[in-house]
Amino acid sequence: MGSLGIAISEAVEDAATHDDTNYALGSVLNHVCLHQTIIGQEAMIQFSKIDEYPDMVIGCCGGGSNFSGIAMPYVRDKIVVGKDIQIIAVEPAACPTLTKGKFAYDYGDTAKIAPITMMYTLGHDFVPPGIHAGGLRYHGDSPIVSQLLNDGLIEARAVHQTEVFEAAKIFAHAESILPAPESAHAIRTAIDEALRCKETGEDKTILFCLSGHGHFDLSAYEAYNAGELEDVEYTDKMLRIGLECLPNIE
Repeated sequence: MGSLGIAISEAVEDAATHDDTNYALGSVLNHVCLHQTIIGQEAMIQFSKIDEYPDMVIGCCGGGSNFSGIAMPYVRDKIVVGKDIQIIAVEPAACPTLTKGKFAYDYGDTAKIAPITMMYTLGHDFVPPGIHAGGLRYHGDSPIVSQLLNDGLIEARAVHQTEVFEAAKIFAHAESILPAPESAHAIRTAIDEALRCKETGEDKTILFCLSGHGHFDLSAYEAYNAGELEDVEYTDKMLRIGLECLPNIE
């Protein structure tokens, strides 16, 4: 199934070999993340209309634009206004860039065409296992998301895909909306946090981003219902091998 790093390389190659084609690099780079923040800004306006403010903001994270869209405006509030808010980026346990990767300079794509940036990375040669959250299968993360994690302004969680699809199914039964596997990573963590609050008696407002529908992922849901999905653990050996390809920056 490859990876998003390979897909970027192939897209750049196609654009470079056709005079009528241009390529705009998205998802990982900071300008894309900032463009997406309209989502979080709209969420803030909606909360203000009911005189509420979230205690927790949760978004799925692969390259970083999805998470950034919902979270960045709240990160600003945390820095500038001093808001006490928990901001969580959720990634696949099979591709744990933020939770296991190294904060280092690396290429944004496999062919080393994209810019070198400082980010959490598993190594640009890394090809993640064939999990069904295809949009989260990327070796690195946005430089701005990576810096926020390194500075302790956000936190990261990694979840397995069977847990993710369990949460997606619960959400579909409750809301009659079939979520994309990527979005269901945020749902999984939102459910976990809600259950934890139920146990502790805490009263918290949880905001998560439902970023896509799963209408084109029915085969994945079918595999989950049939008990055919497997969880893949990213090992220390895999990390060690992946990091061998990092560029030597003097």
